[in-house]
Amino acid sequence: MKIKSAVHYVIFIAVLFAVAGWSRPGNAASQKLVLTGASTIAPLAGELARRFESLHPGVRVDVQTGGSARGIYDSRKGTADIGMVSRSLKPEEQDLQAHTIAWDGIGIILHASNPVASLSRQQIIDIYSGKIINWNAVGGRDARVTVVNKAEGRSTLELFLTYAKLKNSDIKSHVVIGDNSQGIKTVAGNPNAIGYVSIGAAEYEAGHGVPIKLMPLDGVAATVANVRNGTFPLSRPLNLVTRTLPEGLALEFIEFARSGQVHDLVEAQYFVPVSVVLH
Repeated sequence: MKIKSAVHYVIFIAVLFAVAGWSRPGNAASQKLVLTGASTIAPLAGELARRFESLHPGVRVDVQTGGSARGIYDSRKGTADIGMVSRSLKPEEQDLQAHTIAWDGIGIILHASNPVASLSRQQIIDIYSGKIINWNAVGGRDARVTVVNKAEGRSTLELFLTYAKLKNSDIKSHVVIGDNSQGIKTVAGNPNAIGYVSIGAAEYEAGHGVPIKLMPLDGVAATVANVRNGTFPLSRPLNLVTRTLPEGLALEFIEFARSGQVHDLVEAQYFVPVSVVLH
């Protein structure tokens, strides 16, 4: 009878510890960071997460996309430890803390086979507002333009609209996409399409054989080098955002993401590390 009672006692204690989330000292398995938001930042954040996890055994970093708007919302509500926002914070978002980890540009992309070599700002505006509907109007072949636009909640959309001085309701789009990879795949699969995406993402994919090309903006080539030297007209900070001043594991991750330890990861994604941008 005593043996049975002792067994029951041991089981009771084990269950109690399990319910309480107890773990042995030094076991960091319960440590987890959740990042949500910009699809532009997510691939880089995933690489940062893997390296961070390798240096912090037992820590898990969960990266989820959904757009910059989600990054703002989730960090405000506390459903994410860190939001990913691929733009500067707006005046009404100054209650949040932004931590820039890299810089990127936004570039116009065409299919690699499209003979058009450049477009003026006004031509881009006219294409997106439906005034130009055939490529032959800008020196291209006789083919209807397929306009690819970004979905609401994407910072790339907001920045493009600011550059073009348009409202989203002005855009005459044929295809609406979410993240950069969707935009690149759409243009790569349609010789008559035009879109706008992260320069970093576009340079990476073009460098790996995807049939797209980046167009100059205002006469400046859409390259990482020109984002780096500050001459490209449409560049943006890539931010990690927190509700309050970060501390603990979130602070460690943000400091790591801004450090020289990860410049190789930033540059491998065709972004510009924060310490070398001439802004």
